[in-house]
Amino acid sequence: MMGSYFSYAEQAGHYFARGHEAPLHEPLETAAAWCGPDLAGRDDWRFRVDAAQVEELRAAVEHAKRSGRPTGELKAADFPLPTLSAAIDGWREELQAGRGFQVVSGIPVESLGRDDSELLFWCLGLHLGRPGAQNPQGDLLGHVTDTGDDSTDPFVRLYRTASNIAYHCDAADVVGLLCLKRARKGGASRIVSSVAVYNELLARRPDLVDRLYEPFLLDVRNEDSKGEIRYLPIPPCRHADGRLRTFYHSDYFRSVQRFDDVPDFSSDERTLLDLYEEIAASPALYFDMDLEPGDIQWLSNHVILHARTAYDDHDDPAEKRHLLRLWLSIE
Repeated sequence: MMGSYFSYAEQAGHYFARGHEAPLHEPLETAAAWCGPDLAGRDDWRFRVDAAQVEELRAAVEHAKRSGRPTGELKAADFPLPTLSAAIDGWREELQAGRGFQVVSGIPVESLGRDDSELLFWCLGLHLGRPGAQNPQGDLLGHVTDTGDDSTDPFVRLYRTASNIAYHCDAADVVGLLCLKRARKGGASRIVSSVAVYNELLARRPDLVDRLYEPFLLDVRNEDSKGEIRYLPIPPCRHADGRLRTFYHSDYFRSVQRFDDVPDFSSDERTLLDLYEEIAASPALYFDMDLEPGDIQWLSNHVILHARTAYDDHDDPAEKRHLLRLWLSIE
């Protein structure tokens, strides 16, 4: 893998370059079409780092630091993983052709400290794919924590608050979260298979599914630095080579209606969005997980929708919920 990273625009372009043949009118039975209750009683979706692998990670952190390279110029070879590299290949395969998510447990974040944990997470990303910017400002490693921003502000990024976050996908092949600190209460990561949601929508309202292959307008929420782009046309679904890829963003598909030149949703469009989100919110489909310090969650934005439940945080600022976020392109 190359050590360079994608700009925000390059990464989005890579992510949205989804092949399409024709709308899917039959249920898709693949590993990505899982239902949450089927996962609750097992943990084959979790990889536990053993003691020898922890030492391998520690040695790789020191090797990367000795290279003298700035983080953004590091390459996978600067973070040697002689045994873990095979496991990472398995994670990539799971994300691309399996259930679409992978949890890794046992990263020694408490003993590493914040700076070395950031370095480790970034370099794991170099082995898994190509990192990319998470906003037009070029931020490469996000910090998911409550900064005190007002969650009622329509332009605030909700990861900077403690409020509930609705289902969405990010404009990158993979999003990774490394938990440094967990909340006092709440803050569960809620995920659902967009393939399973589609299958259920097809069973209930097959007349609506074709609309998912036509563009919805996506509100860019004032993130265009030049102020020239207010919204973008994005088709939620693409289907080719037996794979269904979905981009869905509940809040941003809906808030675009604030613009005077954007037509109101038709009755069928409103029904489609409401039903799609109702299905995704069903306990029969979604899966909640509480990330503990040292857990990494990797998600494919092509087959997984993710959300977060609201949380109550610790009073001590040093103990506040804090996750690192990484966006990756798989080439």
